[in-house]
Amino acid sequence: MKKTEPPRILSVAWVPRSPPAPVPGFVRILDQTLLPRKIAFIETTDPRRIWEAIRSLRVRGAPAIGVAAAMGTAAAAQNVRARSGAAIAGAVARVASYLATSRPTAVNLFWALERMRRTAAENAALSPPDLRRRLVEEALAIRDEDAAMCRAIGEHGLALLRNGCSVLTHCNAGALATAEFGTALAPVYAARQRGWKIHVYVDETRPLLQGARLTAWELSRAGVPVTLLCDNMAAVVMKKENVAAVLVGADRIAANGDTANKIGTYGLAILARAHRIPFYVLAPTSTFDFGSSNGDAIPIEYRSGEEVTHVLGKPVAPRGIRAYSPAFDVTPSELISAIVCEAGIARPPFNRSLAKIAAKAGPQHDG
Repeated sequence: MKKTEPPRILSVAWVPRSPPAPVPGFVRILDQTLLPRKIAFIETTDPRRIWEAIRSLRVRGAPAIGVAAAMGTAAAAQNVRARSGAAIAGAVARVASYLATSRPTAVNLFWALERMRRTAAENAALSPPDLRRRLVEEALAIRDEDAAMCRAIGEHGLALLRNGCSVLTHCNAGALATAEFGTALAPVYAARQRGWKIHVYVDETRPLLQGARLTAWELSRAGVPVTLLCDNMAAVVMKKENVAAVLVGADRIAANGDTANKIGTYGLAILARAHRIPFYVLAPTSTFDFGSSNGDAIPIEYRSGEEVTHVLGKPVAPRGIRAYSPAFDVTPSELISAIVCEAGIARPPFNRSLAKIAAKAGPQHDG
């Protein structure tokens, strides 16, 4: 059977100004707040626009945020008028600190920014043009590594599925959330390459409907059979529709395996346990945070209550009503069947298996 290539949807890209690449250029971000109604891009070298794009979810998904921040740092370095590499390195450190304030939960953001800060500091003796090029190279390396990690996650995750099965996912952990291939959806795309048929149930994912607007769009665009459901229908689907597994991504994974992901993930894990359905977390090791011993140490982002009281900009609740709006919740490790990363599959007890698999992945991905 003919293999089908996964869709090439670039949530964030580096656009060189002139050949040969890599040379200084600009960042191109797919504005995901406009999907699926409109495909539009933001093109910039301004760190303020990168910050706003991350904060407002124009670019979202932990890996994609890290890539966007890295590219934004490299782009911002072009705007620094300096006679020495040391001056540019200082500016990079300031830009990195600024971009780090955009969102608090996804650890990939801080991991990528630290790589850019360290690259600038270690190469401060270079001339300004050479250091600018070196920063672009590092940002592109972060992008390329993320794409490779996602493909590897897909291959490892495929071992947990079978041809013809149905899975359920939450929010968007596909190509739109990463450099290219996705995390939770990577096994689905890997299955497509092999000619397998995998059916995906997609939660709408209130309050911002990333499942309905983004995951359903990218899967249907790729020709993957997809069924959209309201979040409160997941239990019925698990009971009646022979769901083989729940696949979710992660924004931060603590040392014991507790996992922060889009709000609603915790509830899905409880439902999966009640229905004896495997619950799998798929994420690169850049999402591991060994500095957090458990989920209580993970910072949770709280967003405007208007995201709850309004749907796509239209009010659906009484004026002035208070709203509770955490962007993430933490799934306890005891509800997770396995954590899939680019180096393989970690199983409980995670406080041992995660450290072991991170060491296998290599020092630059150890969290």
